[in-house]
Amino acid sequence: MNPHKDLTDFLFTEKRGRVIELSVSLVSQLTHFVAFEFEKPRMQFEKAMLIISIDVDVGNKEVGQINGGKNDANVNRCLSEYRVGEIEERALRMFVELFDTLGIPVTFAIRGQIMETNDSILELISNSPTKHDIGAHGYYHRRFKSLSREEAERELDLISVGMKKFGITPKSFVFPGNSVSHLSLLEKFGYECFRNEGGLVSDAMYIERKGKLYNIHPSLYLNQIMSPIVLKRILDVAILKRTPLHLWFHPWNFGDSDKLIIKSIIGEFIPFLKYAKNKERHGLLTFETMLSAAKKADRMMVAKGQKPQD
Repeated sequence: MNPHKDLTDFLFTEKRGRVIELSVSLVSQLTHFVAFEFEKPRMQFEKAMLIISIDVDVGNKEVGQINGGKNDANVNRCLSEYRVGEIEERALRMFVELFDTLGIPVTFAIRGQIMETNDSILELISNSPTKHDIGAHGYYHRRFKSLSREEAERELDLISVGMKKFGITPKSFVFPGNSVSHLSLLEKFGYECFRNEGGLVSDAMYIERKGKLYNIHPSLYLNQIMSPIVLKRILDVAILKRTPLHLWFHPWNFGDSDKLIIKSIIGEFIPFLKYAKNKERHGLLTFETMLSAAKKADRMMVAKGQKPQD
């Protein structure tokens, strides 16, 4: 009998799962490029937009301890909340520094429970020289489709009260697990936009009005295997069609160690971002957060007389 069989099986399964996921990611990027190239624009702006949103599922290892493992499955199938929090605790600061250095505003969708800890990430983002958008990613990272209206309202109330202590009023919402529900409650709590469910078939480059909210539709999910060449071509399509390109990821998607995260950022992400910055300098592109993109869409609809009366 092998005393390490369970551990060996787990490691093999996790490693195999990651290899499959990374392979699928590269195929996904190529598939998205082809689909976007032939897709008819649903909404065109004066210039293309590059929107980046980051889902902070846990935030730090202290948050990972709060639920005692009861919420692990809602965060990651292979890693515990504690482990995800441990990775994100380091990765978040790397990404804040990266986007501040390049002067690129992004949306950080924060899990509410991080406000129960002594983590300074909210202050770091708030005091950033770049005007980032601090949005919400649920309070307990529970899927909203599984919540009653009362439970969802309680989560949104906890977020509002907690963020108010930091002088933040979130206007952007990213549903945990992309489980979109209770949109009327988002309106009630003053949110202006959300990110809809996406996927290989449903990802697209558009923004649409849903009641009083704007759906900043997802275009492409990123992880540590990304091709700067393919991403540049996808961005070129958005520029040609003057559409929004909305990229999103979790801080832990770029690797589970500092070495891997830094390697992915320097080797793959920065070349793409520098390419996008060059397009911005040539007046072909703007960098937007989910909130600023929603406001642009709103102004455009008003100008065209397409916005319905509230």
